[in-house]
Amino acid sequence: MITTLLVLSALAASALATVRIVKGPTHADRVVALDILLAAGVALCVAASLATARTVFLDVGIGLALVGFVATIGWARLIDRAPRSDVKEASR
Repeated sequence: MITTLLVLSALAASALATVRIVKGPTHADRVVALDILLAAGVALCVAASLATARTVFLDVGIGLALVGFVATIGWARLIDRAPRSDVKEASR
């Protein structure tokens, strides 16, 4: 029961994040949506671990979380250093 709820929640979060990636409107929104997709991936790894009673999926989830954290920090720094041309587009 909990595994099914976790999988459904992760799939719903993935669907909503995919919409935000496509629609935007700013680069920061897209980076946050990618971070949500990574969190949903970690949740799916936890669900797989619960369903199969194998801890190897937890190791995959921890690795995915670490890589996702570093990638989010990298994207945030890249956006912070970029020129502010998209701010005018977002206010229109």
